[in-house]
Amino acid sequence: MKTTPIITAIALTLTTATAWAGHYRPGPEPAPFSDTARVVSSTPIYEEYNDPRRDCWTERTGYTYEKDRRSYGGAVLGAIVGGVVGNQFGKGGGKTASTAAGAAIGAMTGDNIDNDDRGARRVPVEEERCRTVDNWSRRITGYDVVYRYQGNQYTTFLPYDPGPTLRVRVNVSVDER
Repeated sequence: MKTTPIITAIALTLTTATAWAGHYRPGPEPAPFSDTARVVSSTPIYEEYNDPRRDCWTERTGYTYEKDRRSYGGAVLGAIVGGVVGNQFGKGGGKTASTAAGAAIGAMTGDNIDNDDRGARRVPVEEERCRTVDNWSRRITGYDVVYRYQGNQYTTFLPYDPGPTLRVRVNVSVDER
């Protein structure tokens, strides 16, 4: 007997529906529930990061020489004395010229005498030196957790250490083997 493909498909559908009719009852899936699992191990996972800092110090690089501050008291006193002495010579306009010349010569002489022992002092030259120093640190980013539930072993990653037990969500479904 020869059958057409449409009749074969309808017969197969009816046979499958009849076979499942006694065993399958449509309805809501069971709701998931919570239970407790035993934690086998909890291993912290670290992240390394660098927070570089600047390290600076002052370093002596050499010396420079500076003369002591100049004193002008000797020049002033020498000008006064030189002017008085120069005023003793000459007459009329010559007297004024000799007073001025005496004041000028007295100022130079007084300045040389007063600042003759002025020395140079050695002053250190200091420069700031800096460098960047690595500052490595570690922080925990989470935990690789191995736990056992109903005789099976599972692994997961958690942002916290769960302790000796772990709450798990259980969802039951039909195994259609």
